[in-house]
Amino acid sequence: MTGESFLAERFEAERPQLRAVAYRMLGSIAEAEDAVQEAWLKLSRSDVSEVRNLGAWLTTVVGRICLDQLRSRTSRREEPLPEQDGQVRLPDPVVSGLATLDPVHEILVADSVGIALMVILETLSPAERVAFVLHDMFEVPFDGIAEVLGRTSASTRQLASRARRRVQGATPAADADNSRKREVVEAFLSAARGGDFEALLTVLDPEVVARSDGGTLVPSALRRGAAEVASQAITFARFAADGRLVLVNGSPGVVSFGDGRTLSVMSFTIHDGRITAMDILTDPTRLAALGLKA
Repeated sequence: MTGESFLAERFEAERPQLRAVAYRMLGSIAEAEDAVQEAWLKLSRSDVSEVRNLGAWLTTVVGRICLDQLRSRTSRREEPLPEQDGQVRLPDPVVSGLATLDPVHEILVADSVGIALMVILETLSPAERVAFVLHDMFEVPFDGIAEVLGRTSASTRQLASRARRRVQGATPAADADNSRKREVVEAFLSAARGGDFEALLTVLDPEVVARSDGGTLVPSALRRGAAEVASQAITFARFAADGRLVLVNGSPGVVSFGDGRTLSVMSFTIHDGRITAMDILTDPTRLAALGLKA
């Protein structure tokens, strides 16, 4: 085996972990894959003969690439914060069958990285997000993160601490039992399909929040309260008519199809048997890129 072949083999062994890092950083499956490919190009052009831990080296490389991407987004202001100016921007959902996550998806959304948490990560500054993801999710030492950010270890530690407080303060409580959550989602679908307003109220938390990201072609929406969300669920019952139960970031969710295409992907945050948040991707461009099949 040549040196290049050996390096490529080592890189492929690290690829799933690197994709997981980049997905948490960027909230985009396609951009995460691009970041990983860029890391391979950097590796193939670098002398790593003195590198003792290739996985750690690649993780910091991916961290720098993602940091540049996040800063570029901020400077262009191309993506609003999740609830900025009435707009909604949701991260890409990771969709799998109900039976089990495939190995690629499993590592991508390990550690309960649900859509609700990914939405909160979108509100962090680029430096906060990098520090939090690398340290709290992947246990990268602060010295290594400081190299990525171009800051001192003490400053990096403060960034991660500030991000951690924001994440913990905003992360909604959620049930862990997927079987129970599936029952709640099924009850929601049944009530929406039947136009049963009262049944919807029993499955929705009084303070439920529903976010819908339609991209540039379809208006986004942010709705609060069980009555308003229930009314919208009945109005848009067509999305439930051909809704299929799936796993969205490892938790029961719904994909809806119609006219041979994907109409929406819905994820749910469920606490004490009631839906406290719904995140709905209806952006046709991004849905098409997911390549889901009815």
